[in-house]
Amino acid sequence: MPFPRVAVKESSQREAIAKAYYADEATCVKSLLVQAALSDEVTTNIAQRARQLIEKIRVQRLSKGGLDAFLYEYDLSSEEGIALMCLAEALLRIPDSDTVDALLMDKISNADWASHLGQSTSFFVNA
Repeated sequence: MPFPRVAVKESSQREAIAKAYYADEATCVKSLLVQAALSDEVTTNIAQRARQLIEKIRVQRLSKGGLDAFLYEYDLSSEEGIALMCLAEALLRIPDSDTVDALLMDKISNADWASHLGQSTSFFVNA
Protein backbone atom coordinates (compact mmCIF):
# COMPACT_ATOMS: atom_id res chain seq x y z
CA MET A 1 0.00 0.00 0.00
CA PRO A 2 1.59 3.32 -1.06
CA PHE A 3 2.13 6.12 1.40
CA PRO A 4 -0.49 8.85 1.20
CA ARG A 5 0.69 12.19 -0.15
CA VAL A 6 0.86 14.87 2.46
CA ALA A 7 0.73 18.51 1.47
CA VAL A 8 3.91 20.21 2.69
CA LYS A 9 4.23 23.96 2.71
CA GLU A 10 7.45 24.89 0.90
CA SER A 11 9.94 26.78 2.98
CA SER A 12 11.42 30.06 1.81
CA GLN A 13 14.69 28.21 1.10
CA ARG A 14 12.92 25.73 -1.16
CA GLU A 15 11.20 28.58 -2.94
CA ALA A 16 14.54 30.31 -3.49
CA ILE A 17 16.04 27.09 -4.89
CA ALA A 18 13.07 26.56 -7.20
CA LYS A 19 13.30 30.18 -8.39
CA ALA A 20 17.06 29.98 -8.97
CA TYR A 21 16.80 26.70 -10.90
CA TYR A 22 15.82 28.42 -14.13
CA ALA A 23 17.52 31.77 -13.51
CA ASP A 24 19.96 33.30 -15.97
CA GLU A 25 23.50 32.07 -15.21
CA ALA A 26 25.24 35.42 -15.77
CA THR A 27 22.81 37.15 -13.41
CA CYS A 28 23.33 34.46 -10.76
CA VAL A 29 27.11 34.67 -11.00
CA LYS A 30 27.09 38.47 -10.67
CA SER A 31 24.88 38.20 -7.60
CA LEU A 32 27.06 35.51 -6.03
CA LEU A 33 30.24 37.49 -6.66
CA VAL A 34 28.78 40.47 -4.82
CA GLN A 35 27.77 38.23 -1.91
CA ALA A 36 31.19 36.55 -1.78
CA ALA A 37 33.20 39.78 -1.83
CA LEU A 38 35.39 40.32 1.22
CA SER A 39 36.35 43.66 2.69
CA ASP A 40 39.96 44.84 2.47
CA GLU A 41 40.28 44.36 6.23
CA VAL A 42 39.12 40.73 6.08
CA THR A 43 41.38 40.01 3.10
CA THR A 44 44.36 41.52 4.93
CA ASN A 45 43.59 39.48 8.05
CA ILE A 46 43.34 36.27 6.01
CA ALA A 47 46.67 36.97 4.28
CA GLN A 48 48.42 37.73 7.59
CA ARG A 49 47.08 34.57 9.23
CA ALA A 50 48.03 32.44 6.23
CA ARG A 51 51.54 33.90 6.28
CA GLN A 52 51.89 33.13 10.01
CA LEU A 53 50.73 29.54 9.51
CA ILE A 54 53.05 28.94 6.57
CA GLU A 55 56.07 30.36 8.42
CA LYS A 56 55.29 28.23 11.48
CA ILE A 57 54.94 25.09 9.37
CA ARG A 58 58.20 25.79 7.55
CA VAL A 59 60.09 26.27 10.80
CA GLN A 60 58.63 23.08 12.28
CA ARG A 61 59.36 21.04 9.17
CA LEU A 62 62.95 22.28 8.91
CA SER A 63 63.66 21.62 12.57
CA LYS A 64 62.64 18.00 12.12
CA GLY A 65 65.33 17.47 9.49
CA GLY A 66 65.14 14.55 7.14
CA LEU A 67 63.67 14.91 3.69
CA ASP A 68 61.93 18.25 4.37
CA ALA A 69 65.20 19.92 5.36
CA PHE A 70 66.92 18.28 2.40
CA LEU A 71 64.32 19.55 -0.08
CA TYR A 72 64.46 23.01 1.47
CA GLU A 73 68.25 23.24 1.15
CA TYR A 74 68.40 21.77 -2.35
CA ASP A 75 65.32 23.32 -3.93
CA LEU A 76 64.78 23.60 -7.66
CA SER A 77 66.05 27.16 -7.77
CA SER A 78 69.58 25.86 -7.20
CA GLU A 79 71.88 24.06 -9.60
CA GLU A 80 72.30 21.31 -7.02
CA GLY A 81 68.55 20.86 -6.61
CA ILE A 82 68.09 20.51 -10.35
CA ALA A 83 70.95 17.99 -10.52
CA LEU A 84 69.36 15.92 -7.74
CA MET A 85 65.94 16.02 -9.42
CA CYS A 86 67.45 14.89 -12.72
CA LEU A 87 69.24 12.06 -10.92
CA ALA A 88 66.13 10.94 -9.09
CA GLU A 89 64.15 10.82 -12.30
CA ALA A 90 66.87 9.22 -14.44
CA LEU A 91 68.06 6.59 -11.95
CA LEU A 92 64.66 4.93 -12.11
CA ARG A 93 65.23 4.05 -15.77
CA ILE A 94 68.93 3.19 -15.94
CA PRO A 95 69.46 -0.56 -16.22
CA ASP A 96 73.21 -0.92 -15.55
CA SER A 97 75.65 0.28 -12.91
CA ASP A 98 78.21 1.69 -15.38
CA THR A 99 75.65 4.12 -16.76
CA VAL A 100 74.55 5.02 -13.21
CA ASP A 101 78.16 5.79 -12.28
CA ALA A 102 78.64 7.95 -15.37
CA LEU A 103 75.44 9.87 -14.74
CA LEU A 104 76.32 10.45 -11.08
CA MET A 105 79.75 11.72 -12.04
CA ASP A 106 78.30 14.04 -14.69
CA LYS A 107 75.55 15.54 -12.52
CA ILE A 108 77.31 15.72 -9.15
CA SER A 109 80.80 16.83 -10.16
CA ASN A 110 79.73 20.22 -11.57
CA ALA A 111 77.65 21.42 -8.62
CA ASP A 112 78.82 23.61 -5.73
CA TRP A 113 78.02 21.23 -2.86
CA ALA A 114 80.45 22.94 -0.47
CA SER A 115 78.31 26.07 -0.39
CA HIS A 116 75.53 24.04 1.27
CA LEU A 117 77.73 22.46 3.93
CA GLY A 118 76.65 23.57 7.39
CA GLN A 119 73.62 25.51 6.10
CA SER A 120 71.27 23.08 7.80
CA THR A 121 71.12 21.50 11.24
CA SER A 122 70.19 18.24 9.53
CA PHE A 123 72.94 15.62 9.31
CA PHE A 124 71.15 14.21 6.27
CA VAL A 125 71.46 17.53 4.41
CA ASN A 126 75.10 18.10 5.35
CA ALA A 127 76.13 14.55 4.50
